[in-house]
Amino acid sequence: MTRIAIAYASGAGHTLRLARAVADGAPGARLLDVEALDDTGWSALHAADAIVFGAPTYMGNVSAPFKAFMDISSDFWLDRLWKDKVAGAFTVGSSASGDKANTLTTLAIFAAQHGMIWIGQDEIGPPARTDNPVNHDGFWLGLAATASRDKSRLIGEADLETARRFGTRIAMFTERLATRQGH
Repeated sequence: MTRIAIAYASGAGHTLRLARAVADGAPGARLLDVEALDDTGWSALHAADAIVFGAPTYMGNVSAPFKAFMDISSDFWLDRLWKDKVAGAFTVGSSASGDKANTLTTLAIFAAQHGMIWIGQDEIGPPARTDNPVNHDGFWLGLAATASRDKSRLIGEADLETARRFGTRIAMFTERLATRQGH
């Protein structure tokens, strides 16, 4: 069985809700809050076959806590501990665009610097808005959701379903890669 870690930072709970939905699509995935990582958490990241990064989009990029996590990873960057691991990412912001593409680009470059294998979004979404479409904002580099102003929901059902499907995609690709590599 492949090991999937979801490393996330969540300000108001939106990103955590999205992380849980990604994990629903990838049963057995381990959620790791980057603000609370200890040696066990770092070990889990190093041992994972796939790492999915999740950060809210604040002011056009990843949040400060997630950026701190990225910076700490430079301590082992030369050791190539994450080389050839599967990587993907998700973000959430308060508007349909909101510069979420910049956050996903930042996370893709971060994964590339670690030598990881990037998996993007495969859900086409509708050509026009409907009541409950998956990937309704049309992001391909990764999963992007729009925060609900209703704090009892945080993330709408369409984005949660997109997140579950993204988690399933990551899990299926990771398993396929592990099988080909003889793990």
